Amino acid sequence: MSSRERILGRVRRALADVPDDARPYEEAVARDYLREHGHRSAAETVDLLAENLADYRAVVHRADEEELPLLIRRLLAERGPRYVLVPPGLPPEWMSAADPTRVHDRAVSTPHELDRVESVVTGCAVAVAETGTIVLDGSPDQGRRRITLVPDHHICVVRVPDQVVSSVPEALGRLDPTRPLTWISGPSATSDIELDRVEGVHGPRTLEVVLLSGS
Repeated sequence: MSSRERILGRVRRALADVPDDARPYEEAVARDYLREHGHRSAAETVDLLAENLADYRAVVHRADEEELPLLIRRLLAERGPRYVLVPPGLPPEWMSAADPTRVHDRAVSTPHELDRVESVVTGCAVAVAETGTIVLDGSPDQGRRRITLVPDHHICVVRVPDQVVSSVPEALGRLDPTRPLTWISGPSATSDIELDRVEGVHGPRTLEVVLLSGS
């Protein structure tokens, strides 16, 4: 008896007592779970997002449209990068006060070239308050997935309250599953078997989130 026949035999025996009219692989999965845990106002939802972002070691800032260019300038000045990556659809006024040389997201850019860029500034698709998660979908204000994984410093602007939802199910309802989705919960980090935390393994070591109001 071959390995294939042995495995199929075990499957048949395991299914021997399943009624003929049972269709476990054809039935739709029940979607009766909670879409939101508790009822919160828009302001409370934004506050929860800020709290959970900080819990994941992201640095949270708040600004309005007028304050944003100077805030981005200050955040970049504190890091001192020579170059900053800018997606093609980033609103130009966001970077109007910034000093570093801007590097535009290009398909021909190599990983080595991207590795020389210290910071990246993007928008986002949606933010999930209950999990402190930022989701990028490759839209023009976010650029290609790789530009937020290679630089060591990521400034992500979230429009509040428009881009903030309470839960993951609500976020999924806003997202296009055919787009390249990147889910970010804090700076990149991992731990070994002794629980020694290492940051920056597969993404930026520093994530700064700006909650932009008044949009």
